[in-house]
Amino acid sequence: MDAIIGTVTSKHNKEIRLTAERWAHIVESHDYMAGNHDVVPETLESPDIIVGGTKDGLIAIKHYAKTFISEKHAVVIYKEQEIDGFVITAFMTSKPEKITRKGVEWKR
Repeated sequence: MDAIIGTVTSKHNKEIRLTAERWAHIVESHDYMAGNHDVVPETLESPDIIVGGTKDGLIAIKHYAKTFISEKHAVVIYKEQEIDGFVITAFMTSKPEKITRKGVEWKR
């Protein structure tokens, strides 16, 4: 089993895990995320918006006035299962409206 880096509780009260394999995928795909490790758990625990994703996935979005790269929105794609859930990927965007038009399920 893949090593778990950390877990947080989602807005739906599910424990969401981030594994070493998923974190490696995130930083390989989006190298700037290496310096933004804290945004993944923060975005899951305290999102501004949750959007429905594909294949029953969910997308948590949180605005950050300042990151290592500039003002951005953190995007964490994850899946909740019956008991718990897991992070699929994460990245930053300056255009969250491209994601939110899929349909906001929850808003702060």
